[in-house]
Amino acid sequence: MALYPYTLQPVPLNLTEAEFHQAQYELFASASPSFGLKSIKIKEWIIMAVVVILAVAGLIFVTGYSTIIFWVMLVSVVIYLLVRTLGFKWYVKKQFDKQVAEQEMPDEMRQMKLGVQKHGLVMAMPSNQPDLMNSNKMRGMQMRAGATQQAVIPWTAIKSWDETDDYIFMMFEMKGQQGSQIVPKRLQAQKFPIDTVRQHLQEVVPIRGLNPESLQPPSQ
Repeated sequence: MALYPYTLQPVPLNLTEAEFHQAQYELFASASPSFGLKSIKIKEWIIMAVVVILAVAGLIFVTGYSTIIFWVMLVSVVIYLLVRTLGFKWYVKKQFDKQVAEQEMPDEMRQMKLGVQKHGLVMAMPSNQPDLMNSNKMRGMQMRAGATQQAVIPWTAIKSWDETDDYIFMMFEMKGQQGSQIVPKRLQAQKFPIDTVRQHLQEVVPIRGLNPESLQPPSQ
């Protein structure tokens, strides 16, 4: 258990545009299929092994220009491995970067503060930011007035969550409104209890993995 199991006051999120995109990429990388050698099926290994054995045997027992076909067989295996691993990974990463480049970080992320309480995740923002309070993410939440306005996402409102080495992601639904939240683990250096967040998330959603389909369509 962390030394500070709950926050005394909300901690500034200070999420940057670079972190926003990095968080998305980490989540994408953890959820995307593997493109390494381990992702190659046994059947593929068997076929490649047969091709290599035939090619090596041909190079040993055949001489002259006829060996060209066996060199082609070996090169084909190498090219297939490169395309099957690095090639696919490069293509998927390129498509992901293209999509992320078109997305902008929500304005509320810039001035938001987060707190952790037994009843839920506290979100606080300056009260002089009416546009942020009227965003889709804040609709349906009970806001408390003052120098800052606060909303609480009850742990029971969390529908799915996941985490990477640097971030925790969660999706929630409140009064028919859907939202998501990114929590950088670097906040732990500011006495933000990441372990407590994880504990509460595991209590309401034991199995990790973001699942947008679990959210009900917002009421019209």
